[in-house]
Amino acid sequence: MSITTSGVDDVLYRGILHLYQQQTGNEDAQLTPLLRLGAGACAGIIAMSATYPMDMVRGRLTVQTDKSPYQYRGMFHALSTVLREEGFRALYKGWLPSVIGVVPYVGLNFAVYESLKDWLIKSKPFGLVEDNDLGVVIRLACGAAAGTVGQTVAYPLDVIRRRMQMVGWNNASSIVTGDGRSKAPLEYTGMIDVFRKTVRHEGFRALYKGLVPNSVKVIPSIAIAFVTYEQVKELLGVEIRISD
Repeated sequence: MSITTSGVDDVLYRGILHLYQQQTGNEDAQLTPLLRLGAGACAGIIAMSATYPMDMVRGRLTVQTDKSPYQYRGMFHALSTVLREEGFRALYKGWLPSVIGVVPYVGLNFAVYESLKDWLIKSKPFGLVEDNDLGVVIRLACGAAAGTVGQTVAYPLDVIRRRMQMVGWNNASSIVTGDGRSKAPLEYTGMIDVFRKTVRHEGFRALYKGLVPNSVKVIPSIAIAFVTYEQVKELLGVEIRISD
């Protein structure tokens, strides 16, 4: 996944934790790793759904080339063109695999990050933690590890989502290939059909096309987002822990 919504996710995540504490009657209760996974996933689905049309438009803008037979002139032109030619539902093409992908992506990001922090604070391996406080470098490492796990597990669904976003676009094939000649539109009937045709025609490795450059962007951004958010909360005198 490529949209960063850490602030929104965190607000929703803490709201879920508050409800859990009220239900258990324990104000100091903390979510278990499984509940963290579920809470993070729910927060991610809500945040992703709210911003999905912008991601869909961004996807189309980034794949067109100078040889593309049709050019979007910008974000608003792309939005109006998609609405006029394909309808409102087109802005949510690929939403289902995105929702499915949010479970491992956002859920694992939160769960792995918080679990690693808990483990480091409790076990203090190799003297990395002093006085129950994690340094910036350690937090960055935890965020990077969380991003690596979530990104790798969810990436095939991101590939499927991107391909579904191209369906219905009149010049999708020529824009995807960049040759400016082929005008046959991409034809997929749904998420399963995208998966089946991709594996059949391009092999299983095609589901991980672009993983390395995407990871170079996403993994550091997740680590920096977690650490920056916590540092700002610390400067403002707010409880540091993301799950609180």
